[in-house]
Amino acid sequence: MAETNISMVMEFILLGFSDLPSLQGFLFGIFLTIYTSILVGNGLIIVITKVTAALQTPMYFFLGNFSFLEICYTSVTMPRMLSDLWTQKKSISLIACAVQLGFLLILGGTECLFLTVMAYDRYVAICKPLYYPLIMNPQKCNQLVTGAWVIGIPIQIAQTWQIFSLSFCGSNKLNHVFCDIVPILKLACGDTSMSELSVFCGAIIFVTFPALLILWSYNNIIKTILKLPSAMGRRKAFSTCSSHLIVVGLFYGSAIIVYLRPKSSHSPGVDKVLSLFYTIVTPLFNPLIYSLRNRDVIAAIKQLRPN
Repeated sequence: MAETNISMVMEFILLGFSDLPSLQGFLFGIFLTIYTSILVGNGLIIVITKVTAALQTPMYFFLGNFSFLEICYTSVTMPRMLSDLWTQKKSISLIACAVQLGFLLILGGTECLFLTVMAYDRYVAICKPLYYPLIMNPQKCNQLVTGAWVIGIPIQIAQTWQIFSLSFCGSNKLNHVFCDIVPILKLACGDTSMSELSVFCGAIIFVTFPALLILWSYNNIIKTILKLPSAMGRRKAFSTCSSHLIVVGLFYGSAIIVYLRPKSSHSPGVDKVLSLFYTIVTPLFNPLIYSLRNRDVIAAIKQLRPN
């Protein structure tokens, strides 16, 4: 009889910002502006890296692909958030939630790998400049980009399947702005230790390990730069790396706090802010960081202006 009284959850209610009812219209306007800026800014980076002859180098090839990834990554969550704020219909089926989480994990893992590839590109350019054209040839660049897009797909699909193979038989109120791992696991019935372990392992593979590779790359880069005899050469070398380092700091800082901090320290409010940080703020500032700190990008943008 106890089992028959348990109602299995067939959909979630994304609470989002329902605790701020008077600000729904204002938040819709803010997020719509942010999403439009992400599409325009990253779209502009894609265009200039394709059409500008001076930007046909591995660094800008990776940047163009990274900007396309940022658009895809943000589009997994932002349209749904905007729809929920506009219509106030916050229900989402388990299948739709699983699809959103799956794409979020796949593209998030791809972003980690892309940042690692871009760090490797800077490492080769600064630490092995004579071998740079040989190592970062077009075939190698295409292989690195394809690998970054493909490697995480089977792992993240398996992780999503494992999470949604759990039973959800209690509350269906998901206290988050989109379907994410931590709030979903809070609603699961029974033992979630295996799922939590798989999440931790996934974070090690796609967050911690790439972060260590990035740190290794920049450790060698800094050592090489400090050995340069010319102060101007050192400034130029640091300038080519600073934009990437800022983007890495924004993305990894928030992602590590969300997925690798102790379970006892999680709170819905903090998780919402941090999740918005690595899904929205990084894609928003990516084109600004690269355009404001890179003379080649600024020159390419000026060339696109009508006379």
